[in-house]
Amino acid sequence: MALPWYRVHTVVLNDPGRLIAVHIMHTALVAGWAGSMALYELAVFDPSDPVLNPMWRQGMFVMPFMTRLGITDSWGGWSITGESVSNPGLWSFEGVALSHIVLSGMCFLAAIWHWVYWDLELFRDPRTGEPALDLPKIFGIHLFLSGLLCFGFGAFHVTGLFGPGIWVSDAYGITGKVQPVAPSWGADGFNPFNPGGIASHHIAAGLFGILAGVFHLTVRPPQRLYRALRMGNIETVLSSSISAVFFAAFVTSGTMWYGAAATPIELFGPTRYQWDSGYFQQEIERQVEASISEGLSESQAWSRIPDKLAFYDYIGNNPAKGGLFRAGPMNKGDGIAEAWLGHPIFRDKEGRELTVRRMPAFFETFPVILVDKDGIIRADIPFRRAESKYSIEQVGVTVDFYGGKLNGQTFKDAPTVKKFARKAQLGEVFEFDRTSLESDGVFRSSPRGWYTYGHANFALLFFFGHLWHGGRTIFRDVFTGIGAEVTEQVEFGAFQKLGDKTTKKQGAV
Repeated sequence: MALPWYRVHTVVLNDPGRLIAVHIMHTALVAGWAGSMALYELAVFDPSDPVLNPMWRQGMFVMPFMTRLGITDSWGGWSITGESVSNPGLWSFEGVALSHIVLSGMCFLAAIWHWVYWDLELFRDPRTGEPALDLPKIFGIHLFLSGLLCFGFGAFHVTGLFGPGIWVSDAYGITGKVQPVAPSWGADGFNPFNPGGIASHHIAAGLFGILAGVFHLTVRPPQRLYRALRMGNIETVLSSSISAVFFAAFVTSGTMWYGAAATPIELFGPTRYQWDSGYFQQEIERQVEASISEGLSESQAWSRIPDKLAFYDYIGNNPAKGGLFRAGPMNKGDGIAEAWLGHPIFRDKEGRELTVRRMPAFFETFPVILVDKDGIIRADIPFRRAESKYSIEQVGVTVDFYGGKLNGQTFKDAPTVKKFARKAQLGEVFEFDRTSLESDGVFRSSPRGWYTYGHANFALLFFFGHLWHGGRTIFRDVFTGIGAEVTEQVEFGAFQKLGDKTTKKQGAV
């Protein structure tokens, strides 16, 4: 019987043993990819500068997820925090990657075994002897086991009771490290940036899943509900499973893009809204003002700003800046950051302090405009110098650097001032190595942007898949498909209406 491409799964619809085989093989592929990709990322990862060359600048995709669960050390003797380690043991990047590859191989063999030995007594209805799966019972088993796993993760792994804890940092991503987390049971637990909510929600959801699993194992569905929800149809399982997946994909896309305790900026990079709202810029200014109020000079105040905080306040680290479909890590765009040059403060010949207007996230080019504290334009880099009234040369703009590599230096020549004015459009000014990776100057999106885009697309695809398979299940009688009522095999393309023998196209003899 010929089948259209979208009906190939009918091969395993009524074959419980091989249905399990293809699911195990899927797990083998996922685990194998995760382990292989982790080993590849470790092979190309440079751990030498965790501040200005973090994993998210290098395009690492799997390593941030490993790190947020508590893996920070490598068999190579380095740690993600920049320290050296001697004996990390199995709970290391390489150890976890290899364990996933071993798991993949075992699942691969199990899938082959179940494909060959598909006709087990376990998969036969004891009353009729026909191949069958007790779907409500299977649902109860899976719900119970997943609830147990969820509870164990929240109660033991996250809390540090029997595990490492998770990656926790401050609001500005400076002091991050792996540590145990106490559950937050109050209203504060619903704050998406509170790591205590991760522990409490996993414990609560796990307990609920365990109770629901026990319920479904002990209580059988009434016949009307069983028939109404098509609980005896394997495609019902597919439809409802897809709905769980697309819901999770939508949630994880949102928490990744907007930020949450589960997606720390030290591992995935800043969110675009932190640039748009001047989040890091305001914190830097607050710290400088606090230092000056303590009696420190402007130079000393800026020197106290951590390089990591200054680096977050740079538009090249914005996940919305690079646009999608530009291959390669962020370092491939603007280069490997080597040093913070310092904070530039521009002044005109009348002594007014000027600020360069920053580039919005979705602009590739933007006019260089310098404004005073009242927002009045005092200088610019004109498009046509012949008609200019506010050029750097005419206004006599100079630039002083505070903090960083150029601390205490002043530049008065117009070409140098213009160079730093253009750089100041992008936030704090940094020095980049563009030769090592042959960086092309075109910004790339961070792994945060790629993850969000990919999972939002998966979520939409699975949402439509849920509607399709749910519709096929509920309206099975009006779909043209392969069902128990079909007694004669229909060749696809034979122009025969299902169940109507008079419509069959007769071949010429």
